[in-house]
Amino acid sequence: MSTWSSVAILLVLLIGVAYQARGWLDWEFLTSFDSRRFPDKAGILAGLWGSAWTILFTILFSVPIGIASALYLEEFARDGWLKRTIQINIANLAGVPSIVFGMLGLTAFVYMFGLFGAQGTFQVNQLSFLGLTIPLPLGRCVVAAALTLTLMILPVIIVASQEALRAVPPSLRHASLALGATKWQTVSRQVLPAATPGIATGVILAVSRAVGEAAPLILVGATTFVLYAPGNIAAPSDIVENPQGLLEAPFDSFTVMPIQIFNWAQQSKPEYRQHVAAAGIVVLLAVLLLLNAVAIIIRYRSQKRLNY
Repeated sequence: MSTWSSVAILLVLLIGVAYQARGWLDWEFLTSFDSRRFPDKAGILAGLWGSAWTILFTILFSVPIGIASALYLEEFARDGWLKRTIQINIANLAGVPSIVFGMLGLTAFVYMFGLFGAQGTFQVNQLSFLGLTIPLPLGRCVVAAALTLTLMILPVIIVASQEALRAVPPSLRHASLALGATKWQTVSRQVLPAATPGIATGVILAVSRAVGEAAPLILVGATTFVLYAPGNIAAPSDIVENPQGLLEAPFDSFTVMPIQIFNWAQQSKPEYRQHVAAAGIVVLLAVLLLLNAVAIIIRYRSQKRLNY
């Protein structure tokens, strides 16, 4: 009964938000930048691209490190006080408030502990032919935000991946080793594919949490009002016209959908608070539902392929 009551309350809230967004959520809203003066011309394009770039780099940083850490702790690390201490701390980090990670990201990535003084530019020699420049310290940019979100979701990915690896039947490992496979061959070719559904689900859920975060990104410098996309790439065609933008985007200023919605909700004009913010919420929920749908599809197909 309590479950159905919770679902009913959630549906009422969603229907209310969708009702307020009607007439405001259209293609122009998705393909336009924000407007401070005209609510009917406000769009979420800057937030969409900012979220896309931030989550892309968050996935690139967090997924390999998270899965590799889980594999080592679960399959290769020796049982002992050090392993137990690490696992306890990882589990505790999964429950730390996101604002704490934002403060850490501000110190470690935006200012880099003050090691480089004022923000400057360092030319990467091996990539100089591409014109790639990396600011040191990183400053308030996409990469700093992605590294902060990586710290936040890494514990979730590690714990979820460990649980998925533990769920693999021990008989699968024993059979592989009995046939002469090495430890690494067993883990990489048998255990890891069998754990893929659970790992993928954990990764998508962790990324979904990152998509909806605002507090840590405000601390690391995500702006509330932006009239451009990172690297000035606001459409796929811009990549062809301005390929240099792909190198500039990671170190450009940005905003994300939750912060843009937060900004609209604080505007004095009721159209922003009631309708534009509601349209942004619907877009954000659609992105989150899409990510969860991807997790379900990956899990279903992986289980079907494994057939056990």
